[in-house]
Amino acid sequence: MRRFTSFITTLFILAIFCFSACKKQSDPFNSEALSDYLPLETGKYITYRLDSIVFLNFGKKQELHSYQVKYEVDAQVTDNLGRPAYRIFRYIRDTAGIQSWAPDNTFYITPLESQIEYTENNLRFIKLHLPIKDGFSWKGNTYMPDEPYASLFDFQNDNNIQDWDYFYDGDPEPSVTINDQTYTDVLSVKYDEIPDANLTDTIPMTEPFVVERSYSMEKYSKSIGLVYREYTMWDHQPNPTQGGGNDPYTNGFSIKMWMIDHN
Repeated sequence: MRRFTSFITTLFILAIFCFSACKKQSDPFNSEALSDYLPLETGKYITYRLDSIVFLNFGKKQELHSYQVKYEVDAQVTDNLGRPAYRIFRYIRDTAGIQSWAPDNTFYITPLESQIEYTENNLRFIKLHLPIKDGFSWKGNTYMPDEPYASLFDFQNDNNIQDWDYFYDGDPEPSVTINDQTYTDVLSVKYDEIPDANLTDTIPMTEPFVVERSYSMEKYSKSIGLVYREYTMWDHQPNPTQGGGNDPYTNGFSIKMWMIDHN
C-alpha cells in the first residue's frame, strides 16, 4: 500500500511538472501581445502631421514640406504571400485641413504569431517583434532588396540595410508627451547608426567633409497604435569635381510625423 501511495504521488508531481512545462511552451516569449500596440480593425484611422525635408538644387538647398496624412484600415485581405493581412489606405491634404482628403498610397500590414510586417512600395519591414522587452533586437529589414532606395537617391546608406538591428529602447513608458499630447504605455522602437565622428543633429549643407545619417524611431501607444515616427537617411559629400571639397551637396530624405487625431 505504501509503495502504491508513493507511486501515485510521483505521478501527481510529474503531471504538475508536465503541465507547467507545457504552459511555458505555449507562451515562449512571456510578453504582452503585439496587437496591444498596433490594433487593427476595419475602419480604424489615425491622422498625422507630416514634416518632410527634401534637398533641391542638386543637393545644395534644404526645403521643408508639411502635410496632414491619414492612415485608414480599409479591409482584411491576403498579402502577396497569401497570408491574412490588412489593407491600409493613405490620404493626404494641407496642414490646415482645409482641402479635401486625396488618395495617396496603399500599404499592407500582416500580423503574425511573433512579428508584425509592414509592406510599403513593395518594401517589407518587420515593425514589431516578440518579446516586448528592453533591448531586444531583430533584423527589421531582413526582407529588403539590395539598395532599395537606389532609384530615388544616390547615397550609400542602404548598402547594408538588411543588417539593421531594430531594438526596443526601454520598456513601455507609463506616460509620454509628444507635441502637447500625452500618451500612456508607449513602446519605442529604434534604429540608430552613427558612423562618423562629425555627425550632428543639424543637417549639414556647407561643410567640406563626408557625413551620413541613418536613423529610425517609432513610438506606439497601447490601444492606439503608432503615434510618432522619424525616418532619416541622408549623406553629405564634398564635390569631387571642385578642389578642396568646395561646392558640397546633400542627398536623401528626413521625415517626422506625429498623431493629431484618431478614432
